[in-house]
Amino acid sequence: MDQILAQNLPLLLLAGLILLVVFLAVKIVPQSEKYVVERFGRLRSVLGPGINLIVPFVDTVAHKVSILERQLPTQTQDAITADNVLVQVETSVFYRILEPEKTVYRIRDVDGAIATTVAGIVRSEIGKNELDEVQSNRSTLIATVKEQVAMMVDDWGIDVTRAEILDVNLDEATRAAMLQQLNAERARRAAVTEAEGLKRSVELAADGDLYAAEQSAKARRITAEAEAYATAIVAEAIADHGIESAQYQVALKQVEALTKMGTSNGSQTIVVPAQALDAFGDAFRMLKGRG
Repeated sequence: MDQILAQNLPLLLLAGLILLVVFLAVKIVPQSEKYVVERFGRLRSVLGPGINLIVPFVDTVAHKVSILERQLPTQTQDAITADNVLVQVETSVFYRILEPEKTVYRIRDVDGAIATTVAGIVRSEIGKNELDEVQSNRSTLIATVKEQVAMMVDDWGIDVTRAEILDVNLDEATRAAMLQQLNAERARRAAVTEAEGLKRSVELAADGDLYAAEQSAKARRITAEAEAYATAIVAEAIADHGIESAQYQVALKQVEALTKMGTSNGSQTIVVPAQALDAFGDAFRMLKGRG
């Protein structure tokens, strides 16, 4: 038995060596990772997901790098706005490693480096804007921060997928001052609204008076035009028919006046002027003459 084992020992060793070579040469890389392979301490290649072959005993997998998206812990840093207001800014950054050969050889602490870069860029960008602009234009500020961070970390083989400014906090003194300013602004707007309403009311009243005056003037003008028209008719009648036409009109007016006096309420006695009979006679005579 020992003799058989001794005879087959080289074969067993050779089989074991072959298995070891295969084990060392074949590398199965998961979908979420990339392997950085070194040869004698120098970068040889980067293995992607799937089955890969390397030279055993010569090439070694020096780094296994995850290519999943990562989120940095929420960072809080102080910043001063352009109008000298101290704020505390909470930021969060998401990134992916695209070129692990750059990441592992150019930067030691990726998370710390990105956090420091983000803090510096956020302070710089907030210092260019006043507090109101920081609050109202946060989306623009976030886009600028993301662009600046992406440019800074490009040499590290990193893609910044998202940079967020989660909150901008103020100290209590600044909050109280802003609240007082807000209340003053609301009071000012209320006073302006009330003044504008009073002004509008006065304007409407003036417009109403002007409209009434215009309508009254128009009515007087129409009355004057009517009277002028009547006068013109009488003048034309006098011109066409002579003085008799005028006397006829006067006689008719006298008759109408006497008729109204007789039909008025409370009038039980009719006063007939001495010329009344003459007026009736003249009217009937002229009427007969016209017929």
